[in-house]
Amino acid sequence: MKLRILFAAAVIGAAGIATATAAEPQEVRQEMMKKVGGATGAMAKMVKGEAAFDADAVMAALTTMSEVAADYGNQFPEGSETGFKTEAAPAIWSDRAGFDAALEKFKTDVDAGIAAAPADLDGLKAVFGPITKNCGACHEDYRQKNS
Repeated sequence: MKLRILFAAAVIGAAGIATATAAEPQEVRQEMMKKVGGATGAMAKMVKGEAAFDADAVMAALTTMSEVAADYGNQFPEGSETGFKTEAAPAIWSDRAGFDAALEKFKTDVDAGIAAAPADLDGLKAVFGPITKNCGACHEDYRQKNS
């Protein structure tokens, strides 16, 4: 179990290195979403009973999400609407206030999860639901699937 946690930490760390060296905002935000996806996946396995609850892994995942949320909005400058197989929907730029509000709600809920410091599976479930609801809502409005 500890080996899996160390592996997950290495993957998250490697994603951070990739983010630091990416040149274009489209690449940076894709790497950031991979980090959030990995963090979400780690907690989802616990919620689904596919992995044992691990408070340290939960806090690491929530911290990753909070760090990404703090900078994610900066990765959508004018002119980055296309390229690099971006899935960013035009609504990000046409409804920037709505996008920023959705991102702020996500960060607020993630930070509430950190403050709650889930000590067991029930605690994780209590914070995981609102966080993933934010993910789904934002993806519905501000993400498009490219073929």
